[in-house]
Amino acid sequence: MANLRKELEKCKHPNSRKTKALGKKARRQNNKHKTRLGHAIKSNIMGEKLSWFLGHIDEERTTPLSPQEFEELIELYLHRFDEELQQIALKQSIGKNRANQHAARQDVIRITLERERNEYQSGGMELLNLCDPAKFKMLIDWDGSALSVQHLKLDLVSHNMLQRLKQSAAASTSAEQMETV
Repeated sequence: MANLRKELEKCKHPNSRKTKALGKKARRQNNKHKTRLGHAIKSNIMGEKLSWFLGHIDEERTTPLSPQEFEELIELYLHRFDEELQQIALKQSIGKNRANQHAARQDVIRITLERERNEYQSGGMELLNLCDPAKFKMLIDWDGSALSVQHLKLDLVSHNMLQRLKQSAAASTSAEQMETV
């Protein structure tokens, strides 16, 4: 970037072809940097999400989650900020000067939770399907770095998907019970 500035200073006229070419080159490098930064941010967010799920699964567990357990874990995930929201409400109720003290943080939390809840209820939130044995093992073996998130095969996990998994699990257990009878 510093080289481009030096070259730009050497140009005689602001509308010369060389000046325009250098400006184009600088914009291109800037856009590449923004794209890389966006991918890094997305990997960090996904890494934090997967770390939360990994931290709330029993360490000795080797079998994948049942659809019911996975649904309960997602509900717990969607309520992870409840305590912080209660603390903010308490601080705001103490004095009238503190009414807007943590409003920005409160808005960020509400928007995040609303977006995640809408994703889960509709199309699905990007996550590993922890009911699948192979993907469950991938999460357990994951080293926790944001760089290796891109190597994990993520699925869209939704409420409807978990309901279908519950129904198929119930149907398979009832079929097994009929065979044993």
